[in-house]
Amino acid sequence: MPRRLVQLHKELKKIIDLHQPQSGAVEKLFFARNVRTALSVGQARGIALLALAEAGVDISEYSPNEVKQAVAGYGGADKHQVQSMVQALLELDQIPQPDDAADALAVAICHLHSARIRFLSDNS
Repeated sequence: MPRRLVQLHKELKKIIDLHQPQSGAVEKLFFARNVRTALSVGQARGIALLALAEAGVDISEYSPNEVKQAVAGYGGADKHQVQSMVQALLELDQIPQPDDAADALAVAICHLHSARIRFLSDNS
């Protein structure tokens, strides 16, 4: 696992350096029944936060319900509903695979939606 985390950090730094984002978003950790999975996700999430913070990128965090609300219009949407909306909103031929890719795109859509709302409220 430590080698995978180092690799993840290196790859994220490359992407951040290449694209120089102004902001980034991560999903808040949701503790499920599987503690081992939650720990792995938490470690990877920490690496993403570290890479973004090192680059001076503003970071926003969203709960799973906030992501579902922004993408599917309902905070209690199931995984398939969110994936289908990601596909529809981004006009993709199919649902992004693996599931983690669809989840990441859902967080990005939520972040863009939240940024647009903040922009509109700041300029009204």
